Amino acid sequence: MKQAIAGVTPPSIKEATIMTVWPSVAAMKLGPFPVGLWLGKLYSLQVGFYVFTVGNLICLMSIPIALVLYAKRIGPIVATRYRVTNKRVMVERGLGAKEDKSIAFNHFDAIDIEVKPGQDWYDAGDLVFRFGNVERFKLEGVSRPAAFRQVCMKARDGFVGVQEALGE
Repeated sequence: MKQAIAGVTPPSIKEATIMTVWPSVAAMKLGPFPVGLWLGKLYSLQVGFYVFTVGNLICLMSIPIALVLYAKRIGPIVATRYRVTNKRVMVERGLGAKEDKSIAFNHFDAIDIEVKPGQDWYDAGDLVFRFGNVERFKLEGVSRPAAFRQVCMKARDGFVGVQEALGE
């Protein structure tokens, strides 16, 4: 074993993955159209009685569309992933998880959660990374955004704390 503590790797030696999540169906688009958001808004309609609501009926009728969106979400060629490492937060796309964009932990100090209409049905939201009042980075349609935000902030606090202690 080459590590003092199993699973802990200093950022100066190697970039290690802490957590990877896939965007919710709420973030999926077909072309320029945010179909995932539209479906979430429709599914939330509570007009009706018991389980026979307009939203539930639309949910049943839209199963083929939802399956296409889900396949796009996890498909190896088109999939997008959000990955937290011991250095930064990244957006990876496609086969082989090619890095699309990223933000280092010392380039933000707060993360806000914005829930658009339609995302609440999926328990999803957008994470907005800010430095002061300036938006620096955005992850759209993150599933369970509060938990992912907490992981990002804990990893950031650990990274920045060590950097301050070392005087870097």
